[in-house]
Amino acid sequence: MASIQKRKAPSGEVSYRVQVRLKGHPEARATFKRLTDARMWAQSTEAAMRERRYFKTSVSQKHTVAEMIDRYIDKLKRERPKRYKDTATTLNWWKQNLGYCVLADLSRSVITDKIDLIAKRTVERIDKETGIKRPVPISASRVNRYIAVMSHVCTIATNEWEWLEDNPFRKIKKLQEPRGRVRFLSDEERNSLLKACKNAPYPHTYLIIVLAISTGMRKSEILNIRWRDVDLDKGKIILHETKNKERRVVPLTGHALSLVCEHRKIRRIDTDMLFPSQRGDKAYEIKRSWEGALKEAGIEDFRFHDLRHSAASYLAMNGASLAEIAEVLGHKTLAMVKRYAHLSDAHTSSVVNSMNEKVFGNV
Repeated sequence: MASIQKRKAPSGEVSYRVQVRLKGHPEARATFKRLTDARMWAQSTEAAMRERRYFKTSVSQKHTVAEMIDRYIDKLKRERPKRYKDTATTLNWWKQNLGYCVLADLSRSVITDKIDLIAKRTVERIDKETGIKRPVPISASRVNRYIAVMSHVCTIATNEWEWLEDNPFRKIKKLQEPRGRVRFLSDEERNSLLKACKNAPYPHTYLIIVLAISTGMRKSEILNIRWRDVDLDKGKIILHETKNKERRVVPLTGHALSLVCEHRKIRRIDTDMLFPSQRGDKAYEIKRSWEGALKEAGIEDFRFHDLRHSAASYLAMNGASLAEIAEVLGHKTLAMVKRYAHLSDAHTSSVVNSMNEKVFGNV
C-alpha cells in the first residue's frame, strides 16, 4: 500500500515523499516535486511489485543524503581532520539543501537542480579600487568544487559502504573553467621581492621565499617542514603530507641548500619545525611579513601560490619538459602543467631540431 507525505526543505522547497509497502517486498521510497508525479510513481511501483518486476536496491532506500554526509564526516575527522576543515562548508551546504533526499532518489535531475542553485550564489569580494566588499557571482571552479566533494562522498558510499549501486555524480558534467592563471615574477620583480624579504619583520622570510621559488613547494608544505625530514648531505626534503596524498621528495640545491645549512646553525632546540611560531607548537604565520614585502617591492596582483607558478615557469624556460615539471611540483598528471607549455617552446624546438639532424643529417 502506498502513502504520500508532503515535505518542506530548509530552503522552502516543497516535495512529496512516497512510501510503498507490500508484503514480501522491501519498502520502496521516492521523492517528487509534483503531487501528480508522486501518485503516478506510487501506482506503477505497487503494480510492478505485485507483478514481481520491482528490483530497486533496498539499502539505498533506507538512508538519506544527510546520513551519508554524516558518516563521511565521521570518517574524514578520524582519518584526515585537516581535509575536513577545508570541506566542512561545502558538505554542510549539501546537507542543508539535499539532506532530506533518500539515496534511491538521488537522480541526475535532482542533483542538477541543486547545482543550478549553487551557480546562482554570490560571494563577497573586496573591490581593489574602492576597498569595499561587493557581491560577485560564484566562480565555475568553485561550483565544480561542490560537485567534486559530493562525488567523492558518493564514491565512498558506493565502493566502501555499498549504500549506492553507482555514483550519480559521475554522470554530472562540470562547468567550463577559465584557463589556469599563470602569474610569475619577472627578473626585476624577483630581485625586488628578495631584497624586500631581507627587511621583513620575520627574519626567515627570505629563506621561505627562496625555498618556494627554487623548489615549487606550496606554502603549507614549506611552513610545516621538520628537521627530521631534511637531509642536507643528500640535498633533499621529504614531504609526507601533500595535496595529492603522496609522499614527495624535493631536491634541495644551490642557494637554497646553503641557506638551510646556515639556518640549521641557529635552529631552536625546543621544536623540530624549521619555521615555528613563537610558542613553537605550530608553524609561523607569514602573512604579515609576506604582504609587507610585496608592498615594499611594489608588486601587485601576486599571491604566495604564484611563487609555485614562478618555479614552474622558470623550469619551463630553462628547458624542463612538462613531465619533469609535473614530477618536481608533485602533479599526478600533465593536465595541470600544460599551462606552462608555451614557455618551453624553445626547448621543444631544439628537441625536434636535434631529432631531425640525426635522422636526416646525411640525406
